[in-house]
Amino acid sequence: MPHSAIICVDDEPIVLRSLRDQISKNFGDRHQCEIAESVDEAWEVIDELNEDKITILVIISDWLMPGVKGDEFLVELHQKFPCIVTMMLTGQADESAIERVRQHANLHAYITKPWAEEILMGEIQSGLQKFDGVEHL
Repeated sequence: MPHSAIICVDDEPIVLRSLRDQISKNFGDRHQCEIAESVDEAWEVIDELNEDKITILVIISDWLMPGVKGDEFLVELHQKFPCIVTMMLTGQADESAIERVRQHANLHAYITKPWAEEILMGEIQSGLQKFDGVEHL
């Protein structure tokens, strides 16, 4: 099992399944893909992966979710884990939310829904290049 992970956070199960399938097809031999239907569930997944000593490389979050919005989540995530690559995948974020994530969460990519698989996988690949040469990969 890979010792690194990509996490997807979205409140729509069909979106999560599609993301998991595409990411597993493209990166499954090197990184596991975890999914979470809310920010609270994402924090649980992050805690479990950290306990299992699995390095989280990329987190892709929707913006409009019940409870905590994606920009708030990514900013808090970046404060706790500044090395994790952050990406936002949404169809409804406003410009101020995107700018907030760019400024305070070092946003790697903003992709609109519906997404093109090759564009999303290209952004993930470019985000993963930040870790090239790191021993745990």
